[in-house]
Amino acid sequence: MIRRVRLLVAGRVQGVWYRDGTRRRALALGLTGWVRNLSDGRVEVLAEGPEAALRSLADWCREGPPLARVESVEETWEEATGGFDTFEVTWS
Repeated sequence: MIRRVRLLVAGRVQGVWYRDGTRRRALALGLTGWVRNLSDGRVEVLAEGPEAALRSLADWCREGPPLARVESVEETWEEATGGFDTFEVTWS
């Protein structure tokens, strides 16, 4: 079953390769969607794919790349739309 998860990641997650690491992990898991920085210092992730792969991505996001320091991850499950072709870093 295809699902969608939205993650809001707080902590030291900007300027530490968090978005690129998330993109690489999502692509390795076969997920689609995007990751972006928010103006309040958090990172937002929107991903679609099999639930097990999404949970694996969420687990990775709780750790992040070596230079990150994740303080919290807000996780919201939604209905998938199938509107993505790949997983990318976005600025909008």
